Amino acid sequence: MKTLIQNAVVVLPDQTCETSVLVEGSKIVAIDPAVQTTADETVDAGGLHLLPGVIDDQVHFREPGLTHKEDLATASAACAKGGVTTFLEMPNTNPTTTTCQRLEEKLALAAGKSIVNYGFYVGATPDNVSELAAARRTPGIKIFIGSSTGNLLVEEQDALEQIFAETTLPITAHCEDEATVRRNAEFYKASTDVADHSRVRTVEAAMIATGRAIDLAHRHAHRFHVLHVSTAAETDLLRDHRGRITAEVCPHHLFFNVDDYQRLGSRVQMNPSVKTAADNAGLWKALQEGVIQVVATDHAPHTLEEKSQPYPKSPSGIPAVENSLALMLDQVHQGRVTIEQVVAWMCDAPARVWDIVNKGRIEVGYDADLILVDLNHSEKVLDQTQWAKCGWTPWHGETLTGWCVRTWVMGRTVFDHGEVDRAHRGEEAIFDHERGGYWSTA
Repeated sequence: MKTLIQNAVVVLPDQTCETSVLVEGSKIVAIDPAVQTTADETVDAGGLHLLPGVIDDQVHFREPGLTHKEDLATASAACAKGGVTTFLEMPNTNPTTTTCQRLEEKLALAAGKSIVNYGFYVGATPDNVSELAAARRTPGIKIFIGSSTGNLLVEEQDALEQIFAETTLPITAHCEDEATVRRNAEFYKASTDVADHSRVRTVEAAMIATGRAIDLAHRHAHRFHVLHVSTAAETDLLRDHRGRITAEVCPHHLFFNVDDYQRLGSRVQMNPSVKTAADNAGLWKALQEGVIQVVATDHAPHTLEEKSQPYPKSPSGIPAVENSLALMLDQVHQGRVTIEQVVAWMCDAPARVWDIVNKGRIEVGYDADLILVDLNHSEKVLDQTQWAKCGWTPWHGETLTGWCVRTWVMGRTVFDHGEVDRAHRGEEAIFDHERGGYWSTA
């Protein structure tokens, strides 16, 4: 099957220009092919932009064990709608992904259910370093230094030292100091005000844990990726990357702050918590300066019934995969960022951070994970039109300009103007950790 995409404005690694892209099978085989080139399908993409598919490197798709909130089929359909062609999913399912066997079981689940491409982290516990050292077919190791339950919480220094010292896979972590959070939670234990969530999960909690993890990474010369940076203060720690520290920010920490609790309540309750408007500004600044490299969602759905419980019974987390690209394209429309920056943050950088083979760019030989976006199309975000199983969004009622209109995964159309191919199955992402990550010149 050959597909010729013509007349689009194409965001290439080194330029943005109107050109044509030829796809054969699952690969990009030509850029600006000869005018006489024929194909099985010719797509006239005039007036649209062609981008690499988005790689969302932090999602919680709840399967196995919590599928009343989300599952791989519903979540991957939402990905296709939102222009996400590859996701990397976290290990805090039930059971947790803390052994090589459970990792393989999850990969098998996705092979049978996921519409888009996929990968799964292996989770650290205080005593599974041998499994972490043996793991393959994974982007890396996830540590919950704070904000977890059961055996996924790793807060003792000796266990953290061992993980950083005795493993070679890239490491990522949720960084909130558990002792600080517990102390603050005790102080606010009688509160039912969801705004107190940001007084429990404070800047101090984030700073302590992020500083601790970065120190471990530097001392053990280990690649480390800081998840969902939520404070401007943390960005100062990230400037000393020494070729091994990368970081990401999520849309909710860019767009929401403590002033939104009154309007949105537990819909903006998340871990790490939202902070202040000054933190929003500091995170945008760090992203535009390259101190933060990746935009990812931390898609973590709960049912509205669960979220509607009085605080602190209400769980933390929000859905975002089908709206994250539109949120960023709307910033392009407003003139705050460029389309090239969005592609760098959401497509190219995550591929390089996690050593994903042949993804993140429109380049000959790369996988044909592609999206067409209409930068002039405006659409209102509504709870009732969400494809995520939980059926709600914190951006309900907002109008965004710039949306994905067609998505290809490995050369096959999986989303086209509101219709999804639920029969398609994505492929397991391939990771080449010998490349050396984002800072490598290889």
